Amino acid sequence: MPRYAFRIEYDGRPFAGWQRQDGPDSVQQRLEEALRALEPDVPSIAAAGRTDAGVHATGQVAHADMAKDWTPFRLSEAVNWHLKPAPIAITACARVSDDWHARFSAQERRYTFRIIARRAPLALDAGQAWRVIGPLDVGRMREGAKYLIGQHDFTTFRASICQAKSPVKTLDEITLEEFPYPGGQDIRLHLRARSFLHNQVRSIAGTLERVGTGSWPPARVGQALAARDRAACGPVSPPDGLVLTGVGYPDDPF
Repeated sequence: MPRYAFRIEYDGRPFAGWQRQDGPDSVQQRLEEALRALEPDVPSIAAAGRTDAGVHATGQVAHADMAKDWTPFRLSEAVNWHLKPAPIAITACARVSDDWHARFSAQERRYTFRIIARRAPLALDAGQAWRVIGPLDVGRMREGAKYLIGQHDFTTFRASICQAKSPVKTLDEITLEEFPYPGGQDIRLHLRARSFLHNQVRSIAGTLERVGTGSWPPARVGQALAARDRAACGPVSPPDGLVLTGVGYPDDPF
């Protein structure tokens, strides 16, 4: 059976997350339904990562085994047709080897978390960013973020329901950008690692927001990390601002 890789973009707000569930709508369910409209016996698909409810993606990657030998262009066009009107789109499709796996072949995942700091509600970006009311000191946030770079036990930044075998992860990159925004600030946190723990990025974003407001000194991020205690973490941010922006492979299939 030919195997195909898909790069997928979606608005996570209508869904209970990526993974198929009993009852709630999911991105995986919608994509499998679109594929099975083309071939009824398509097996369950596999993705690079399981995003939570409300989390978005511009660079999610999944693979599927098809019975028919499709050209990637025709397959992506057909799947996008059957995905309508769900806010999901295939932005790239490629034929891959039979042993290529969207999850296990991946070498890194990249996320961006967007915070908009302004008092006025968001009209155009509602659901696409975490709005905080007061201004944030991005310089202080960058100082706090430095404590998280490298290999650490991230128990403090791990959800209690996380199923990962170990809390030890290596955060290869965390950078912050600031852009002007009407009446406030548009702040982007970019994070890169081979893999992440459940709620790790949202926990980091919520903690750095505390630093940005001045409620925490930057050094407290390091102290929270060293505590290896979930109670030492800052508040977990909402999912609105979180986007899976890319997945890295030894050879990019797209």
